[in-house]
Amino acid sequence: MNIIIAGCGRVGSTLTEQLSAEGHEISIIDEDAEVVENISAKFDVMGVEGNCISYRIQKEAGIDDADLLIAVTDSDETNMLACLIGKKTGNCHTIARVRTPEYFEEISYIREELGLSMSINPELAAASEVARLIQIPSALEVDTFAKGRVNLIKIQIPEKSVLDGINLIHMAEKVNKNVLVCMVEREGEVIIPRGGFVLKAGDHMSVTVPIKDVNHFLRQIGVKAKSIHNVMIAGGGTISYYLARQLIAAKVNVKIVEKDLDRCSELSELLPEAMIIHGDVTERDLLLEENIGNEDAVAALTDSDEENVLLSLFVGKVSNAKRMVKITSSSFEEVIDEMPVGNIVAPKNITAEYILRYVRSRQNSYESNVETLYRLADGRVEALEFTVGANTKVCNNPISALRLKDNTLLCSITRNGKIIRPTGKESILPKDNVVVVTKHQGLNGIDDILAE
Repeated sequence: MNIIIAGCGRVGSTLTEQLSAEGHEISIIDEDAEVVENISAKFDVMGVEGNCISYRIQKEAGIDDADLLIAVTDSDETNMLACLIGKKTGNCHTIARVRTPEYFEEISYIREELGLSMSINPELAAASEVARLIQIPSALEVDTFAKGRVNLIKIQIPEKSVLDGINLIHMAEKVNKNVLVCMVEREGEVIIPRGGFVLKAGDHMSVTVPIKDVNHFLRQIGVKAKSIHNVMIAGGGTISYYLARQLIAAKVNVKIVEKDLDRCSELSELLPEAMIIHGDVTERDLLLEENIGNEDAVAALTDSDEENVLLSLFVGKVSNAKRMVKITSSSFEEVIDEMPVGNIVAPKNITAEYILRYVRSRQNSYESNVETLYRLADGRVEALEFTVGANTKVCNNPISALRLKDNTLLCSITRNGKIIRPTGKESILPKDNVVVVTKHQGLNGIDDILAE
């Protein structure tokens, strides 16, 4: 596809890297000449310096031949106007990043009026990811499929667990038969396991499990599951606002610490059910005064990666609270990867996953759309959900008869709202939603799981 990316900040540069790596023809637009020069040289893409709402600049970037315009500048208004101009000029598909809560509450109307193919709110997506982690506090990562019916949960196998030393073939005898191990991370290696694989204590494993069975499964394998009732959020930005709304709706007690007094006043009006504290989360005395040691979870969501990491490390010393850390810098993310900071949330990566999913579905010619896409294990593995079309090769054949690519696993089938654990005797039917975990990059349709 010919794709124009307007705005080359963290999200734009991440999209440029990932979409160019998948073989798309990319053009970038940014007002900063140095940014354009650096990114175009780094990823071998065409760069145009200028304002993306300029008709002339869009023409120079190739809007007449573009299949897709993605506007991810720091301004919602610029993004929406750029998409409107692109739609009228090039008649291409358009995606706009829209972050402001006031706009996003009316996004259905905005999307229809501007002809947007898709809108993405990184802050809301990041808040939803944090909320999922709070919902299952023992999980290291939670990804959802089938409209929330199926979870892919990453956990660490504890010492003396019933799973330590068990062969996957015999796992159903020990724990819930609806649980399927989809991926294992061990000593830096990522494994898509087969039946003969033996689990070990300390392994990080990702499993599919129906939401109703999660807590029972965790208890069976010796993972302590503690309900979360009290959450402290550090920073009063947009992510914090969205997260607080979701937690309050779930009857969780929310405390937000924000150092900007005007923002505290604003949050007090927007979130009357939350406790808003004016203060600096880097001040140890303030944290202790607010009984941070008694919080069930702490989400470090300030605009500073350094503050977020330091807060999380401090919380880890004074309590057993669930910790979530927002990281915006790619280089910083690499540095802290092995540090005990808790769950890392990167809004730019979440945004890229949403847009990659859309691009993959637009490319597909197999009558099977990519409904959901997550990148796991530092991008080495993808978990995808496909809706199956009637004319696909996988349809109406027993799974045992399908020759799948290596390092590819069918994890779950959803049919008429029912969750089915794939077995060799089961067949994939039209309109099924199928979850796949694979080491192969760039799958566009369900038939791409088949070996040639």
